[in-house]
Amino acid sequence: MKKLLLLFAFIAVSFSLSAKLNVQLHYDFGNVAYGDQLSDRPHLTATIENFTPDRFGSTYFFIDGNFGGNTMKSAYVEFAREFSFWKAPVAIHIEYNGGLSEMGGYDDAYLAGIAYNWASKDFKKTFSVQAMYRFVPRQEKGNKHCWQLTTVWGIEFAKGLCTFSGYTDLAFDKNVNGWLVFTSEPQFWFNLNALKKVNDNMNLSIGTELELSQNFVWPTNGTNNRFYAIPTFALKWTF
Repeated sequence: MKKLLLLFAFIAVSFSLSAKLNVQLHYDFGNVAYGDQLSDRPHLTATIENFTPDRFGSTYFFIDGNFGGNTMKSAYVEFAREFSFWKAPVAIHIEYNGGLSEMGGYDDAYLAGIAYNWASKDFKKTFSVQAMYRFVPRQEKGNKHCWQLTTVWGIEFAKGLCTFSGYTDLAFDKNVNGWLVFTSEPQFWFNLNALKKVNDNMNLSIGTELELSQNFVWPTNGTNNRFYAIPTFALKWTF
């Protein structure tokens, strides 16, 4: 119940910060690409994402809701806050990951570390790398204390018509082959409001996401010790 209330609280906050908000809807082709291996994988993912910089740093979060079989299968949230009281491009980074599903809950993860952030003068190109200590209280003793390396990027080009963005995560996990979990979700967006005959307020983007992972996705029957490349078709509205 506490996690459910937390989820609704984040949704409420996201709409109060709507100037930096986008909402995405993804149709997942995991079932098509891998057949019975991912037969239980939800077809639809709705995402609320927000990034807000301020004089003391920045706040970022996203909420994923996964839908299949005419019901909501799971919800997942990441919340990150960065503190920077100086002019250097290095910030203190703290983060929470967690959620809930029909099978139970995700393991809560608490992260802390440092981030290096870079942006071009017009902010059309951004890049961040984060090195973090990761604490997962519910994991076995060997996995409670570990590390995670994250990169995040965004590139806008072709006079605002196209956006290439995404992230990569590399985390330590003794339960998988090689003791490393890799995930990356590069996205490509075609921004309709950049077209000459389209109203500037038409903030709709059409695009795709490619979910790349090693030792992360759980197949219908088996363990998460393999590589997947799962594409989506996506729509995004930026407020």
